[in-house]
Amino acid sequence: MNTPNKLTLLRILLVPVFLLFFLCEVIPLHSVWALVVFALASTTDAMDGHIARSRNLITNFGKFLDPVADKVLVFAALVAFIDFGWASSVAVIIMIAREFLVSSLRMVAADNGTVIAAGKLGKLKTAVTMASIVAVLVLSAVMEFGLLEEFPIGTISNILVWVSAAITVVSGIEYLWNNRSQFNSSK
Repeated sequence: MNTPNKLTLLRILLVPVFLLFFLCEVIPLHSVWALVVFALASTTDAMDGHIARSRNLITNFGKFLDPVADKVLVFAALVAFIDFGWASSVAVIIMIAREFLVSSLRMVAADNGTVIAAGKLGKLKTAVTMASIVAVLVLSAVMEFGLLEEFPIGTISNILVWVSAAITVVSGIEYLWNNRSQFNSSK
């Protein structure tokens, strides 16, 4: 197994560690540790892609597992946010539904011999969602130090999640529209 694939597996293995720190408020500085683990896991995403491309280490295993690892990390955080009232379950379901639609379309395209690359809006969706999660985790860590008392983190987080959901919907529509020919293909 090559280094990029090991980094992708590490990202998946860090998800339960992130959740442990984020959800277990009895752990001292749990929000700080959750932020550190999420940031580390997010960094592995950039690292594995860069290493795979620069060293020509792209594998089918990596192509399959990398997007899965990203989704597991992001949706673990967003579902955990629901526990705290920091994310609307409706917004998160919209985001999950988009991922199922896009993944399904990719499978149909692959069956038709076509590889569909991520579009600019899809990349923007990922960047905004990750940045939103990190921003909320930073706010949570700052609050844990008592620097922001009575701060409306739930309101801020919900706004960020809904912005991410809106971009998710637009990118999903664009993705489906740009690849609608896949639905008309027959083998």
